[in-house]
Amino acid sequence: MKGKRSVGFTFAWNGLKEVTRTERNFRIHLFITALVLTIGFLVELNWLEWCIVIFAIGLVLVTEVTNSAIEKMIDYLNPAIHPSAKIIKDMAAGAVLIAAIIAALIGLIIFLPKIYMLFI
Repeated sequence: MKGKRSVGFTFAWNGLKEVTRTERNFRIHLFITALVLTIGFLVELNWLEWCIVIFAIGLVLVTEVTNSAIEKMIDYLNPAIHPSAKIIKDMAAGAVLIAAIIAALIGLIIFLPKIYMLFI
């Protein structure tokens, strides 16, 4: 049983390496993640705030990976430009946009008061 789990983990790790290597937007999200985590340590988030921030980060990263997988699958199944393929890709990108907006709102709610207090 252990061998199967490690193989599955290897495949998942390979997928994360591939999306990091090939997808510019994913790298941007990783950079923003590092920035948010750094600021979180600087403003000393409490455990609940950390949970919410980490969940929001995870939501964005998961939707970005899913969007990338959907785009690659559509390109594989139908390399020609097709109106239906465009709609599918746009919808997947829309999911990332929703996740990013939610994460940004969470970030504003949690970080703005703390950053404001630093300047008072």
